Order: sequence, then C-alpha cells, then structure tokens
Amino acid sequence: MTFLAIVGPGLIVMVGDNDAGGVATYAQAGQNYGYSLLWVLLLLIPVLIVNQEMVVRLGAVTGVGHARLINERFGKFWGWFSVGDLFLLNFLTIVTEFIGISLAMSYFGVSPYISVPIAAALLIAITASGSFRRWERSMFAFIGTSLVLFVPLVIFAHPRVGSIAYHFVLPGVQGGFTSDAVLLIIAIVGTTVAPWQLFFQQSNVIDKRITPRFIRYERADTVLGSLVVVGGACVIIVATVYAVRGTGLAGHYASALGVARAFGDKSGFLGALFALVLLDASVIGAAAVTLSTSYAFGDVFGIKHSLHRKFRDAKAFYASYTLVVLLAAGIVLVPAAPLGLLTTAVQALAGVLLPSASVFLLLLCNDPEVLGPWTNPRWLNVLAGVIIAILLMLSGTLVVTTLFSGVSAPAVAPWLAGAGGIGCGPACPGGGGEEQAAPAVPCGRVRHRVWRRHLQDRRAGRSRRRRGRGGEVGRLVLLWRPAYRPGPRERQGLPQAESRNGRQAGNRHPARRRAGGRCHDGGSK
Repeated sequence: MTFLAIVGPGLIVMVGDNDAGGVATYAQAGQNYGYSLLWVLLLLIPVLIVNQEMVVRLGAVTGVGHARLINERFGKFWGWFSVGDLFLLNFLTIVTEFIGISLAMSYFGVSPYISVPIAAALLIAITASGSFRRWERSMFAFIGTSLVLFVPLVIFAHPRVGSIAYHFVLPGVQGGFTSDAVLLIIAIVGTTVAPWQLFFQQSNVIDKRITPRFIRYERADTVLGSLVVVGGACVIIVATVYAVRGTGLAGHYASALGVARAFGDKSGFLGALFALVLLDASVIGAAAVTLSTSYAFGDVFGIKHSLHRKFRDAKAFYASYTLVVLLAAGIVLVPAAPLGLLTTAVQALAGVLLPSASVFLLLLCNDPEVLGPWTNPRWLNVLAGVIIAILLMLSGTLVVTTLFSGVSAPAVAPWLAGAGGIGCGPACPGGGGEEQAAPAVPCGRVRHRVWRRHLQDRRAGRSRRRRGRGGEVGRLVLLWRPAYRPGPRERQGLPQAESRNGRQAGNRHPARRRAGGRCHDGGSK
C-alpha cells in the first residue's frame, strides 16, 4: 500500500519520455531499420535507472529543485548555463508535442486550428487547477489509456518473437553502421534519456512531499517507469515493422502521420489505434515537459512553484506554464513551418545537451555538503562515469558529423570513445580521483536523521537572513517585552504565600490561577 501511495513521479517522467518525438523516432527506427535497433533500448534501461535514482535522492534529501542546487553549488554562470539550455530545449520539445497532436488529429480529419487550441486549453486547465492530486490522477488516466492502446497494437502486429529476441541481445544495424544510423541512435538516446527528466522528477518528488524515509519506494517507482517506457518503445518499433512490411514504404520514413496511414492500409482499426497512441503520448509529454520548465523557472527566480498552491498563491508559476503552452501552440499553427525537421532536430539536440546535465548531476550526488550520508557509493560513480563517457561520445559524433559533412560517423566514434574514457576516468568522483571527506556525523539511521535536521536548519537560517528588517523588528519587540511579570503580592511588597507542594503561589501557571486551580485540559492543581 505504501508503494501505491508513493508511485507517480518515476512513472510519469518515464512515460512522458515516450512523447510525440519519441513515437516519431521509434517509428523511424522500425520503418528504416526493422528490428535491428532494439538492442539500443535494452542498453538504455540502466542509464535511465542510474540517472533518475540520483535525482530521487537529491529531491527527497535536500527538498530543493535541481536548478536551484546547480545555481547555489556551482554559481550563477553555470546555473544559467544549465537552465538556459533547458528552457530552449524544453520549448522546442513542447512544440513537437503540439506537432504530434496536430498530426494525430489530422488522421481523423480534424483541422490543427481546432485540435491544437483545444489541447492547449486542456493542458492549462489540468495543471492550473491548484490541486496536485487532481493533476496526478489526470496523468494516471492518460498513462492507463496508453497502456491499454499498446495491447491490441502489439497483438495485431503479429510480432516475430525469435527475431525480436535476437536483435535485443545482439547489437547490429540493418545495412551497416552508416552516418544516418548513428545519428538515429543518438536521437533514440536523446528522446529516451532527456535533460528535462532530471529537473522534473526532482521537483515532482518534492511536490509530492516524499522524504528520505520513502526513497526505496520511489526507486521502485523509477524502475517500474523505465521498464514501461522501454516496453512502449519496443511496441512502437515492432508494430511499425509490421505496418511497412512488404510495401514500398520500408526504409523511407516521412512522418508519424505516414506511419499511421500505413497502418490504415493494413487495417483501419490499427491506423486509428496508432493515431490515438500518438495523441496520448503528445499530451503526456506536453504536460510533463512544460511543468519541468515551470519548476526550473520557479527555482531560478525564487518564486512559489507547487501544484499544491492555488492560482492566486502562485500566479507567476502558473503564468509561466500558460505562456509556454500558448507560444508553443502558436508556432505549430504558423503556415509553412518546418515541423518535420524540427522534430528530428530536437531529439538530436537533447542527445548533445544530456552529457553536461549528467555531469552536474554526478557532481551534486558526490557533494557531502548537499547529500551528506546519501552520497554516491564508489560502484555507482564508476557506472555513472561509463554512462557519461558513452553520452559524450555520441554527442561528439553528432557535432563532428554536423560540422564536417564529409566525415563518417563510424570513423569518428571510436576516437571520441577513447578520448571520453580517458577524460572521464580521473574526473569521475570515486572512480579514480580524490574522494571528498564526508562530514563527521553519527552512523546508521541516526546519521541520516542528523543530516536531515542539518539541512532543515541551514534552510531555516537562510530564510531568517532573507527576512531582513522584519526579523530585526521582531527581535526588538521580544527584547522590549519583560521576561517576568511580578504578582499582586510582590507589587505590594508582601512575601508570596507558598502552596502545599512548596511552590510559591505567585509562580503558578496562569491558566491554573484563572481556572481556580485547574488547567483547561481538566488536570488537577
């Protein structure tokens, strides 16, 4: 029962990662390369779990958002660097979500000028309701719908189980490791492991008021979400292979709408199912990514940012959410906008920006001033260092092949892999570099409680300092008020009478004196 009460942030952030860009990228992988890229998804499971488990600890222990932690620990320059990248990438990602909504509804003949404004109004209404529970239940409803739609889609796709199992465990690419294949692999990594996830889950853990006591349940929530997101990606790839099998569309991806029409040629029911999957994924992704942006906005500018607050209590928070949604929806409605190019570019950009976000995450999780006894163990640092090195190799390959069109991606990747391994080894905390000494605190459960109280006292001290003149006035009032008020006999210069227990009557509790010797709770004198 405790797990059911805690589940939410991990599942929502993972399923939100299978957004419109994710559906389009997985469909492209299935249409152009068949089952041969399934092994990439299997390798992404530990990447998802490792990255998101670290932000779970950061959120539950510190009670501070990811953007604020970076700003306070590394300075305003790096704070604005990370948040500036996030704002740009998130905004472009939200645009792709509305592209997905417009494409999905176009399959049913609904104009984007109708579907996009309705979807924008729905997102604003769900989030600006001032109820965290209402928002979370809405997300669960969309997630349940997505899971229900996946079942008939994979059953009617007639999956070839033997071939699927083979490509899951044996890396390879249909047609060889060409530059296009490598770029698509980077896009798959970028759409499955995105920087906005780090900011969203840490803030959502705080918003749900998850404390260190429930970290193990939130870890299980994160593992469950990673399995769900990889399973959904596999269903899309497998179903797309079935849709284009035996047609001239194989190897010639155009858009997610083209894949839906390919399903429609096989069966009108399957075409409608795929369009609904795209619509549902777009709505979940838009809600999560936009909320991630608003959380970061609140962290940076120090405004109230919580779904528990009503609109009147957090106007700037909800206004930023509304503004981002309206701007993204407006761009989609601009005629002749390069929407297809934008969708692919966003996933590749996410793959480029993810390594820097992962580096900040790893440094924060090894800072004893931030996590105290919850810092990363050595084995986790080694694993995270390997993951960051791989991400650096992939993002570097994308940059080099983009700047120098004549360079082959398979030729560049091994050199960048060697450089990334050499560079990340000594720099990785606990993976060959000098370890930081943890503060002297007791061991066991008491150690964790002491550190939790230390963080609370430190935040309380910052709050007291921010009050400024108001705090000084309060202290002056306390100093002015006398600490002792003499009784009536003492004011007349008479000695105070003693009670039966030897205490002076004038020093009795005032509530007892007023009640004739009895307290308000009914106790005797």
